[in-house]
Amino acid sequence: MIQSVIESAAQGGVGRFVVVTGYEAEGLEGFLAGLAAATGLVIETVRNPDWLKPNGLSVVAARPRLEKRFVLMMADHLLEPAIIADLLAAPTKRGVTLAVDRRLNNPLVDLDDVTRVETDAAGRILKIGKGIEPYDAFDTGVFLAGPMLLDAVEEDLAEGGMGSISGGMTRLADRGLAHTFDIGARFWLDIDDPVAHGQAEQRLRA
Repeated sequence: MIQSVIESAAQGGVGRFVVVTGYEAEGLEGFLAGLAAATGLVIETVRNPDWLKPNGLSVVAARPRLEKRFVLMMADHLLEPAIIADLLAAPTKRGVTLAVDRRLNNPLVDLDDVTRVETDAAGRILKIGKGIEPYDAFDTGVFLAGPMLLDAVEEDLAEGGMGSISGGMTRLADRGLAHTFDIGARFWLDIDDPVAHGQAEQRLRA
C-alpha cells in the first residue's frame, strides 16, 4: 500500500519523499530502495526507534531531512492525487493546513476510529481528536506543514502530552495557526482493517 501512497503523492506534485520506518524497518527500507530505483523517485528513509509511541514522534524524527515546507501524509491513507495538487496550489497561510473531508455521511469513514475536527466559520481548527463532539469535518491525514508543527509536537511532549500530531495541532489551533482545506467530493481512505483493505483493493483495481 505504501507504493500506492507514494505514487499518488508523486502524481500530485511531490518530488521527494522521506519515509519514517519502525516496525519491520529493514524489509520496508529494502522495498523502498527498490521502488526508488525502479521509478526514479527520490525516497529517503529515517528510522524512529520509538515507533510504538504516538505518531508525532515519527515526524520529529524526520526533522533533519525535512524542508521548510512539506506535505505530511499517513502511510496507510490512500487518496486521489488531486488532493495533494490542490493543497499545494492553495494560498499559503502561516501555520499548518490540514486537508479535511466535510462529508459527515461518507460511508468509507469509520466513525469509531477517524480523527474528528471542529472548525470555525473561517475554516480554522478549533478542536481536533478522536471522539470529540461537536465536529464538522474529518481529518484525512494530509497536512501542508513546516517546522512549526514539529515545534508544537515537541512542546506538547515537553509539557506532559503524548507527542501526537493531534496534540501538536491542538496547540497550533489555540493560537489560530491551524487551518483547513476542504477536499470536496474527492476519494480518500484510511486503511486500518480488512474491510478497508478490501475497499482499497477495489479502488486500485478500478
